[in-house]
Amino acid sequence: MNKTTNSRKLTESAIMLAIATVLSLIKLADLPYGGSVTIASMLPIVIISYRHGIKWGLLSGLAFGVIQQLFGLNTLSYATSWQAGVAIILLDYLVAFMVAGLGGVFKNRTNQPVALMLGSLLICVLRFICHVITGCTVWAGLSIPDSAAFAYSLSYNATYMVPETIVTMLVAYYIGSVLDFRHESLRYYAPHDEQKIPIIKWVAGIILAAGIVFDTVMVFSKLQNGETGEFDITGIADVNWIPVLIVSACAICISTVLYIFASKKNNAVTA
Repeated sequence: MNKTTNSRKLTESAIMLAIATVLSLIKLADLPYGGSVTIASMLPIVIISYRHGIKWGLLSGLAFGVIQQLFGLNTLSYATSWQAGVAIILLDYLVAFMVAGLGGVFKNRTNQPVALMLGSLLICVLRFICHVITGCTVWAGLSIPDSAAFAYSLSYNATYMVPETIVTMLVAYYIGSVLDFRHESLRYYAPHDEQKIPIIKWVAGIILAAGIVFDTVMVFSKLQNGETGEFDITGIADVNWIPVLIVSACAICISTVLYIFASKKNNAVTA
């Protein structure tokens, strides 16, 4: 029985890995110095992790990272040393995509659509961190200016990772509300057997999302050359950071307070 189960998991993982690879080739946007916005290409790995556990998810994510590295072999030609080459392989590909295997960590902690959405948010943030690290170290002086390399890496990688995160979370929530991945065989999702999310938590999520959208517009609107229309990372210096920081702080604080309040209220009702 165990052998049959592992064979089924392996088959499912192979199919989902193939889907993830195809989705990674369908690019909604492709940036000039690396990075692109896809149609939730990491979500199939998140689903593997949700269905079969973190171990299967990490292995599938590692395989996905190897495939992405094969597609991006030309990036190694820009490495100025063997250490830089190793850093590119690990942080820009293997680790950056292997973290998708952590996407199932919220299983059994909330209902399926929200668990998949939160898992997608987590893995996108972790991947973003990996790219930022290589951006301000390996790529500094190449595709990213030496001066204020961290700020440039942060903003450049955000130009594709923020839209990628939003797309992945939206698709994850939709797929999670249609198909039930908790059982051996797929079936339509029936939300009545899981705890419903209080409306206050939805409000908290909307406020946080609104803050992210505002910050994205404020920052990315400055990263386009007004004359040529091309991406220009130096425009980061023209961003008005005061409203960005204020809106970010307010959105985080308000959404956090509402979420805690909703959690305490829900616990009091069920007690």
